[in-house]
Amino acid sequence: MDAVPDARVIPLHGDELPHQPVSGRTARVGRPTAVPPADPARAEPEAEPSAEPADQADQAEPAEPADPRRSDLEGRLAGLVSFLRRRVEGDYEVDEFGFDRELTDNLLLPPLRPLYEKWFRVETIGLHNLPSEGGALLVANHSGTLPLDAMMTAYAVRSEHPAERHLRMLGADLVFSMPVLGSLARKSGQTLACNPDAERLLRSGELVGVWPEGFKGVGKPFRDRYKLQRFGRGGFVSAALRTGVPIVPCSIVGAEEIYPKIGDLKPLARLFGFPYFPVTPFFPLLGPLGLVPLPSKWYIEFGEPISTDGFGDGAAEDPMLVFNLTDQVRETIQQTLYRLLTQRRNVFLG
Repeated sequence: MDAVPDARVIPLHGDELPHQPVSGRTARVGRPTAVPPADPARAEPEAEPSAEPADQADQAEPAEPADPRRSDLEGRLAGLVSFLRRRVEGDYEVDEFGFDRELTDNLLLPPLRPLYEKWFRVETIGLHNLPSEGGALLVANHSGTLPLDAMMTAYAVRSEHPAERHLRMLGADLVFSMPVLGSLARKSGQTLACNPDAERLLRSGELVGVWPEGFKGVGKPFRDRYKLQRFGRGGFVSAALRTGVPIVPCSIVGAEEIYPKIGDLKPLARLFGFPYFPVTPFFPLLGPLGLVPLPSKWYIEFGEPISTDGFGDGAAEDPMLVFNLTDQVRETIQQTLYRLLTQRRNVFLG
């Protein structure tokens, strides 16, 4: 029998509702439920459709953080390539004393970093006493058989001081008479320890470093460690007085122990034209290995500046004033050395 379209179906159970035709088919209709009226105040805004499918959003991985060591290495390599290009093209400056700032920063100072940070573990005190600009004269004690104390001080000023200043050191004639060392010393900013050169540097606003003990200090026997030798005739004080710059006393502890000098081979010293030929517990017994410095713990303290601009004209020609200021600087450094030594518990551990 053919089905009658739109025929009414009588339910067998009372809880069921009739089927209603939907587009030629029957669809089950559930019992109607009461729907509460919509509260416009609580109505939530419809969520905006996502710009990308949910499965793609879940699969998206966070970006990996940049490796600072890699970026630092890339920056150094780029700087090195740029430095080499400028050297080949001759695009760099050298001042009237032969100082090559770019060569010093890129080639001469970096090899000192492992010695400074890892081997000697240098700690600086009172760096705020060094002016950030303008001329100043740094005066330090000298020791260690080889003048590593001067190089460590120069590195400290360049790397630790907020202004990252270059220390223009005054050296002895012997330094500049040596074939390779003399040229490198000039390029690193050093010049002859004489008043005319020192005054020109100070007047031009440079930070100048001097070690008045000279070879008497750097080559003294180990038994005389940390006992300051004569400071000469006070030429550095005269230069400071003529230019009106402050004098900054500097005390270095730790350099005395790197090469304990227990003897001096004078015949060899005369043969090579050296002021002394040192004998240490390891040199010349161990040959080149004896040149490795002992890893003593270093402290470099920069004292309060001593003003020189209030003495007036002609102060540099007053021998008594020059002597008194020289003695004041020397005594300040000596007392600071004693204080640092009393605070040090161990030569190698500090």
